[in-house]
Amino acid sequence: MKSNLKLQIIFTDRVGIAADVASLLSEQGINIAFFEMVANKEQTTIYVDAEGSKNTDWDLSIGSLETLTGVRTVSIIETLPQEEREKRLQVALDSISDGILSIDKKGQVAIINRVARHILGCNDRNVTGRNIRDLNHVDTDLEKCLTGESFTNVKKNMITPDGRFQFLSTGKSILDSSGSIVGAVEIMKDMEEIKELSTAVSTSSQFNFTDMIGCSTVLMEAISFAQKIAGADVVVSICGDSGTGKELFANAIHAESGRSGLFVPVNCAAIPETLLESELFGYVGGSFSGAKRGGKAGLFELAEGGTLFLDEIAEIPLALQGKMLRVLQAKKNRRIGGTEEIPIDVRIITATNKNLAEMVGNKLFREDLYYRINVFPLYVPPLYKRHGDIVPLAEHFLFHINSSLEKKWQSLSRKAIEKLEKYSWPGNIRELKNVIERAAILCDDETIDESYVLLGEEFGRVIQEPQQIDSVNLGSESLSNLVIQMEKQYITAALQQTTSKRQAARVLGMTHTALNNRVKKYGM
Repeated sequence: MKSNLKLQIIFTDRVGIAADVASLLSEQGINIAFFEMVANKEQTTIYVDAEGSKNTDWDLSIGSLETLTGVRTVSIIETLPQEEREKRLQVALDSISDGILSIDKKGQVAIINRVARHILGCNDRNVTGRNIRDLNHVDTDLEKCLTGESFTNVKKNMITPDGRFQFLSTGKSILDSSGSIVGAVEIMKDMEEIKELSTAVSTSSQFNFTDMIGCSTVLMEAISFAQKIAGADVVVSICGDSGTGKELFANAIHAESGRSGLFVPVNCAAIPETLLESELFGYVGGSFSGAKRGGKAGLFELAEGGTLFLDEIAEIPLALQGKMLRVLQAKKNRRIGGTEEIPIDVRIITATNKNLAEMVGNKLFREDLYYRINVFPLYVPPLYKRHGDIVPLAEHFLFHINSSLEKKWQSLSRKAIEKLEKYSWPGNIRELKNVIERAAILCDDETIDESYVLLGEEFGRVIQEPQQIDSVNLGSESLSNLVIQMEKQYITAALQQTTSKRQAARVLGMTHTALNNRVKKYGM
């Protein structure tokens, strides 16, 4: 028989069972390598990994155990419950795409999964129980966690026989129930996988409430209200300052509405008044000069089965507001020059940063249309009311700009964060995104300090302090020449402070083609 056995002993529950089993096996020269007791109201089950010698009479030992008071059965088993748990845990850890390495308080490897083995170049070695210093793990970051330190998203490079690995590493202490440190764990996230995930997220056209960044009370209240009305086929009117993310809310409402059609956004202020009617309602062939022979469907028809988002609805002329009211009430659209009324199934969401009630009082917006679209008003809070969301949003934008430019991973310094949190953000989230993109492009270091966080008018002063205009010399230069000189100064400064024309164009808020044209025009 084997020199060791794994036993399952089932007792009628009573006091002193564990001591009796341990004492009996010890008297027979048998060492207990593992002992686990599981008790319930009726019975107690003891699992033992017993180590004997080549002379151990296991039949005698089992017979002795069976004589103990309350024993029901003694049986030999192949696998202990602990071994089954460890195997399940290892399978689960090996299926995770992140590397996981855990050490005990002595610095010995307690857990290591498949990805961590690959990163650390120890695929063919059993390293569990060995000191972490024996691995191809040159830094001491994880060992520092045994003293209570921690680290988050630290960029690391590892060169092994299997190649070079770049990953973001996070390490934390492991505490017991009394708060004492009993070990540490490190999570390694592959940077290529993070980039792929970032690309997938940034290119997705679908936007949900779960994609919104922040947890401030005012944001959570707005999201909660929007989720309640998302599934109802009602008109929603979104109000809020420019740059607060009204279109994102509209997109999220559409995503959770269950509608199968498209989300069609239109900025009413961006379309010339002479074209707005034909864009919204469409036209029949030959209805006006320049009209297509076969006519054209309007946005109300293109959004069939989906959602039409009318941004800046306050900019719609009074003459068109009556026709829009007719479409909303009758759910039918009549193209310009046509007589047929086309049934439409479209959910309408409007948005504005103006006070529509005040415009109604000043006869600038139809009262009947106002009450038709203002059934469920949704207020999107400005960024200055979302103080706790500023840093998460900034880190989110920084992550995406680093990924898109394939730059090294950057973080914001404590002083940079304090500067962001103290600012009032009149341009809201749009302004915050611009500030972070500008800082990431201009800064070549891994840590962005406050000098690169250019707020408000700071950016203009940093690029080139504008010259004071002497009233005595006013008129010595034409306005057009002064504008050209200023434009050349800004372009020159941007080119000097960035590494490429593409980056300079981003900083200046213009396209790469437009910048090339200016450079060529001025012979720069």
